[in-house]
Amino acid sequence: MKQSSSLAKINMFSSSFNADFRFLPLNMMVLIGMGVIGLVVHAAIRPLDLEVLLVMATITLSFAVVMRFTQIWEPTVLCTAIGALFLYLLFKEESWVLIVTLCLAGLIAPSIQMAFQWEKAIVLRYGKFKKIHGSGMFFIFPIIDKVANFIDQRTRVTDFNAETTLTRDTVPVNVDAIAFWMVWDAEKAVLEVESFLDAISLSAQTALRDAIGKHELADMLTNRDQLGEEIRQVLDDKTNAWGITVESVEIKDINIPKDLEDAMSRQAQAERERQARIILSTAETEIAEKFAQASEFYHGNQAALHLRAMNMVYEGLKKKGSMIIVPSTAVETMGLGAMGGMTAFDRILKEQVQSQESDAQDA
Repeated sequence: MKQSSSLAKINMFSSSFNADFRFLPLNMMVLIGMGVIGLVVHAAIRPLDLEVLLVMATITLSFAVVMRFTQIWEPTVLCTAIGALFLYLLFKEESWVLIVTLCLAGLIAPSIQMAFQWEKAIVLRYGKFKKIHGSGMFFIFPIIDKVANFIDQRTRVTDFNAETTLTRDTVPVNVDAIAFWMVWDAEKAVLEVESFLDAISLSAQTALRDAIGKHELADMLTNRDQLGEEIRQVLDDKTNAWGITVESVEIKDINIPKDLEDAMSRQAQAERERQARIILSTAETEIAEKFAQASEFYHGNQAALHLRAMNMVYEGLKKKGSMIIVPSTAVETMGLGAMGGMTAFDRILKEQVQSQESDAQDA
């Protein structure tokens, strides 16, 4: 884990404004290969000594380590000069092949650069903008050229938040959001703004705070998409001048104080109870309207009214142990007394018949 973290930091540094070039395994192979070629040429001219081999291998590997970790021209040139002086002091006139090889390797190996498929490299010459290199291999002049930055042109994501920001109705909220953006003009992104990564993050936070102050809490909770689109428009207008476009902004979470959550929960419960009562009263109103319409139909039609009343009594009498209370006026007008008596008589007669049948079976 520590090794992968260190490599990630090195790669991040090589793609930043601080590095002059990117030293990849390809560059290391070129450096070592040129060192081997120098030893072969030296062995063709003079007998190869083990000391020469060890010294040259040590210097070459030291160069590779320094270039990998610094990726700046100053320490590269300084190490080249020190290595050449050390070879001269150690081997005198016999070291001219090794010195030439070392100087060429120290200058040529970092000059071979490679951009990945999703990158564009911004090259400066004498501190001025020279050109933009696309993906693939390209070359820069030693010392006078500098790769200002390798710009990743894929869609990137930036997290940002606004802590304890007041809404329009003075409610403190903490809002977390993410912005999807990409660099469409690498030259502007490098030359127009010092650090577009920091500029995007800070601008997004400012736009989020402004948007929160213009909306009420209920509006923010129900219209997150609208809030995100508003922030995106503000960011996009600002970042277009930097060669950056903001594709979308999404609100991840809206946090409110615990006390306010309880109050809102009680408010929501009361609102649901109010809606339930409204629905119940609406149903009662509709039932009353239907009864009024039925009364108009039964008015002046006694036969229909009697049939309806008798049907209601019959439905009630079908259930055992049921008791029906009816007004005396209904008994007189519909003859419910006689009907009730007939029903009772019929029930008693059925019981007597069942009793006689059971006695006959016992006999």
